[in-house]
Amino acid sequence: MDVVPDADVEAVEAVDDVFLTQGAVGEDTSVQRFVIEPGATVPEHDHPHEQVGAVTEGALTFVVDGEELVVEAGDTYAIPGGEPHAARNDGDETVVGYDIFSPPRANPDWQE
Repeated sequence: MDVVPDADVEAVEAVDDVFLTQGAVGEDTSVQRFVIEPGATVPEHDHPHEQVGAVTEGALTFVVDGEELVVEAGDTYAIPGGEPHAARNDGDETVVGYDIFSPPRANPDWQE
């Protein structure tokens, strides 16, 4: 069993004010913690990985096929692999949550 303490992993700033921390990585899945500051946007992107997640603090607005879906603390979500999506923090509170990817996914760098 692998344990990855959050305090032992450095967060990566994927885009301005969007921070990802790589958690445990298994053969079939990986876990990432995300922190999204107020006003920050995750640009539209897609990936082959199925993505399921949970927001633990704040509220995150996803944009999928032009539809806005608000995911609040305590809510979970699933995004099929290959589906373009974006997200933004429209609130005054920092958004914190976790994503699980299958197959495993490394931290992306959308600024490159």
